[in-house]
Amino acid sequence: MKKFRKATCFVVAAVLGWWASASLDYLATHAAQERASNQHTKDWPQWGGSAERNNTPIGHNIPTEWKVGKFNYTTGEWDPTTAKNIKWVSRLGSQTYGNAVVADGQIYVGTNNSGGWIERYPSEVDLGCLIAFDIKDGKFLWQHSSEKLPTGRVHDWPLQGICCAPLVEGDRLWFVTSRGEVRCLDTKGFRDGENDGPYTEEEDLIKESKQPYDMQQEADVVWVFDMMKELGISQHNMCSCSVTAAGDLLFVNTSNGVDVEHNYIPAPDAPSFFVMDKNSGKVLWTDNSPGLNILHGQWSSPTYFEQEGQAQVIFAGGDGWVYSFDPAGDGKGNAKLLWKFDANPKTSKWELGGRGTRNNIIATPVFHKGKLYVAVGQDPEHGEGIGHLWCIDPTKRGNVSPELAFNSEDPKKEIPHKRVQAVIPEEGDLTRPNPNSAAIWHYNEFDQNGNGKIDFEETMHRSCGTVAIRDGILYISDFSGLFHCLDAETGKVNWTYDLLSAAWGSPLIVEDKVYIGDEDGEVAIFRHSADPEVAMEDGEPAFGTQDMGNSVYSTPIVADNVLYISNRTHLFAITPEGK
Repeated sequence: MKKFRKATCFVVAAVLGWWASASLDYLATHAAQERASNQHTKDWPQWGGSAERNNTPIGHNIPTEWKVGKFNYTTGEWDPTTAKNIKWVSRLGSQTYGNAVVADGQIYVGTNNSGGWIERYPSEVDLGCLIAFDIKDGKFLWQHSSEKLPTGRVHDWPLQGICCAPLVEGDRLWFVTSRGEVRCLDTKGFRDGENDGPYTEEEDLIKESKQPYDMQQEADVVWVFDMMKELGISQHNMCSCSVTAAGDLLFVNTSNGVDVEHNYIPAPDAPSFFVMDKNSGKVLWTDNSPGLNILHGQWSSPTYFEQEGQAQVIFAGGDGWVYSFDPAGDGKGNAKLLWKFDANPKTSKWELGGRGTRNNIIATPVFHKGKLYVAVGQDPEHGEGIGHLWCIDPTKRGNVSPELAFNSEDPKKEIPHKRVQAVIPEEGDLTRPNPNSAAIWHYNEFDQNGNGKIDFEETMHRSCGTVAIRDGILYISDFSGLFHCLDAETGKVNWTYDLLSAAWGSPLIVEDKVYIGDEDGEVAIFRHSADPEVAMEDGEPAFGTQDMGNSVYSTPIVADNVLYISNRTHLFAITPEGK
């Protein structure tokens, strides 16, 4: 219609030309709109949708209003009487942190076993569960069950379940279990009448429990790689990594971390990052760069992209550094580092329990239009604190940190990194700007109202969320409950909004809408815009907020024009065709 109106401005000059041009323009615009309406994201087969990790699917007519209905929270049963725009609801466990993925008619979610889906594991048995549901009706299909490690909470915290998202390609699925394993599964389970291998011992092991079972409800395991046994890792509290892949290469963060008392690193020489052959589970190369500098745990997920002819796999370390490697390694079983970036100020300090200013990285780096974006944070149990959001140029090589550390005794010689505090001024340490810095921009505070003070709403706090970017506009939530909108090119703050509740998850951008969930169980829906007057109405999200019933720790996704959101206990399929 814009082209049509523009054409009418020239009626006096060229009536006949206008008619022909306007007709052609209208037909072309109508055809383009018709094509666009038929284009949508069918599947969302991994965390972030692709290895670049940007949660921006194509969808149409995605609801901004719904009602979840009522629940019997003892039995988990759903009463749809008062529901609106809800296609179906599936019960999850009592705690759900894993992000959903959709592929080939099935949706997969990580949770715990409080739902008690299979008879041999009643709901009282604590497990890490990866569950497959049918996207048509939410029907339970099968479950992979990870029994708790006997070492307890140091390695496998109670009731946390599976905290990561799987990767699905064709009839194969890869994920990291709460027991520190990488597993490859057949997406059809045993419903295809086959026991895919080389791992084929599922039923023999199940029989040993002498409990009733139904193999139709069990996961079909293709291969298993035990990181604790084979690599000697010691994950802290939980093993969690949403793996990604490129070709035959599977990329994994091991979650190697500190001991139960947070005093030392039990396995400093064990890998933090590694690459496998996704077909066989064979390890191709490993890297232990964080080593003795691991601060707590390592729960970020890898990112992959290609730029200027160079493939890169990005790992965010538990030491607060971002690492880029050549996915092919050095050909000798070792890593080939391309660059590394310290995402904390050199004078920041790590203190137990979140009292310090140095952070590790839990968020997943996002690659978008030649730039890499990542925020720092900590275990949410450590509370609120100072955060940093970075935009990085991945074409640089070597140490590309914003600053370099020196000591006054030899001010020309760079000093090694120190775990707790990289630069201690009292000991003669000092910093200098790095001439090789890859930092394009950095955001941790901005005096938006120009009053000379930094208010709460003008501060970037710790985040375990991941950015989402479209049309040059970036969104990210932080653990203090602020939702930030920035210019992705410059880092200029467009606006912030206080959710009044901690946000663990990440934004979803679809159509002209931006969705973000919070710990209070609300999903705020903004209009996609850098202009706060457009994004919000009277200072509130333009499309309002929707109550999910209990905490939303995960990230909303869209696949095949259906909005999927999980709260702690249930998975919702939201669509105008719903009840």
